[in-house]
Amino acid sequence: MSNGTPLGEFLRARREALKPHDVGLPEYGRRRVPGLRREEVALLAGVSSDYYIRLEQGREKSPSPQVLDGVARALKLDAEATDHLNRLCLTASQRPRNWSETGVSQQLLQLMDTWEHTPAFVVGPALDILAGNSLATALHSGFGTFDNLARMVFADPAGRDFYQEWERAAHSCVAEIRAAYGHDPASARIAEVVAELSAQSEEFADIWQLHDVKGKSQEGKHLKHPQAGDLHIKFAAFTVNGAPHQQLVVYQAEPASPTAAAFETLRSMATQPKHAQAGAPMAGPTADEE
Repeated sequence: MSNGTPLGEFLRARREALKPHDVGLPEYGRRRVPGLRREEVALLAGVSSDYYIRLEQGREKSPSPQVLDGVARALKLDAEATDHLNRLCLTASQRPRNWSETGVSQQLLQLMDTWEHTPAFVVGPALDILAGNSLATALHSGFGTFDNLARMVFADPAGRDFYQEWERAAHSCVAEIRAAYGHDPASARIAEVVAELSAQSEEFADIWQLHDVKGKSQEGKHLKHPQAGDLHIKFAAFTVNGAPHQQLVVYQAEPASPTAAAFETLRSMATQPKHAQAGAPMAGPTADEE
């Protein structure tokens, strides 16, 4: 993804995103660097400038929890970004051994198939669609392929129409992949997805460089299906027991709402469930996308 260390890239991006007035420092004259200077972060974090520079350069391998807390406060990191910072400092031996891809369990596949009125699908760390029930397949039928949420947002023309709040969806996708990257910086699949989408979408590449970190929220979504029309959905995401790298995403509609009626339209369109293979590579552009 780059020649820097994951920790150094994260610190640099978050430092450059802050202005002196954001942290109560005076700002005099023209600054030669974007955001805060390394020396300013060091001062705010309570460490020496040389120590902080070593952190950004990847020469300091084992910062103490107290140092990381100080850096997090200096950079105004929220709880998720602070957790991400701490994960980036873990050695390979300290990382969970069960983060590698596995298939979706048969029990979960069968459970989703019983939800005839509820779109549900399972995603992996790189937002690959690992499985989806028939209603989820119908909901995303306007896309060339229901294979990877990030690709669908950034590389499929249908994404701009489907996600009515496209900017929010775009930032959310990238922040979720960035969060997964913190758990497994050596993930070949995440590297592959980031490389492909960075080459296909300048917007993806720009947002990726922000190093924003955020897991799936419980916020509503405004979607628009080519046949079913507008959908204002609620959704929940659940970590899959026994496969913590997988998330079950469930979309819901308010009872007796227009969205509930739209779900019934989708149900009439739904075919038999199509289960994607875990970690399948993103499909190349269709003829309409080229």
